[in-house]
Amino acid sequence: MKDKIYDILIIGGGSAGITAGIYAKRAGRDVAILEKFALGGQLNLIGEIENYTGFSKIEGPELASKFAQHAKSHQIAVIREEAIEFKLDSEIKEVACKKNSYKARAIIFAMGSNPRELGIDGEANFKGRGVSYCAVCDGNFFKGKRVAVVGSGDSAFADAEYLSQLCQDVFVLTKNRLKLHNYAENDLSGLQNVTILKGALSQKIEGNDAVQSLTYVQNESIYKLDVDAVFVAIGRTPETEMLQGQLELDERGYIKANDKMQTNLKGVYACGDVKANSIKQISTAVGEGAIAGTEASKYAILAKALQLKN
Repeated sequence: MKDKIYDILIIGGGSAGITAGIYAKRAGRDVAILEKFALGGQLNLIGEIENYTGFSKIEGPELASKFAQHAKSHQIAVIREEAIEFKLDSEIKEVACKKNSYKARAIIFAMGSNPRELGIDGEANFKGRGVSYCAVCDGNFFKGKRVAVVGSGDSAFADAEYLSQLCQDVFVLTKNRLKLHNYAENDLSGLQNVTILKGALSQKIEGNDAVQSLTYVQNESIYKLDVDAVFVAIGRTPETEMLQGQLELDERGYIKANDKMQTNLKGVYACGDVKANSIKQISTAVGEGAIAGTEASKYAILAKALQLKN
């Protein structure tokens, strides 16, 4: 394995990465997916999905399993390691992991992103003890309890709806002061155990061994909410720290790429949530993965031909 050179190495095994792998494999390329967790990526951490074409309703882990089975049916190699360093500016790219290093003619970055933190007092202290960034993962631990969801986007509202089926009371703290998204106004407002706190800014999480309260400011007044958990849903940030200085990133750290998913370096592509200007949906991740897999395949076959000619 030390001297093996893949045609394409894909960093990340979510919907974008798996799709890129399928397209590259079907094009006859020697391809591998580098995934540190489970195939399917963030799909494994979300609940019901209603906006992916062909499935009126499907659970995230079930869809992740279908993606993984599809990759397996094409015998795509999956490497269970975490990339820690990249060398991207040469003809043969190198990816260093904790145990091994890998080489490829083309690289596709399709890794996901990390949950964004509130950055308030007590948040770090209570991670795993009542502070969570995944309602689907941890909601079951708080059956019959009082919980808070902090966030102003669709993911926060979806978390609140999911938790309403498990918890006694769900409080949604949103910075929006006026009308919320139609989704939240229509669906959440009709749930008797969900309370929406508009214009609420979280300040402090407190407790002893676990979360016991969340302090927030609303209309210039300070309130303390007695809750057993705080679910944070304020967006995500890309895992691109190790690419600083190598690839062009936007101001938020997402990888810049053109409509062919090509970055500023030859043979290096980006697709899915890690790509700048992506709307971060499963359908767009799949579409971008298809383009990246196709374009990287074209590049890899030309690069291989040139190498053999020389």
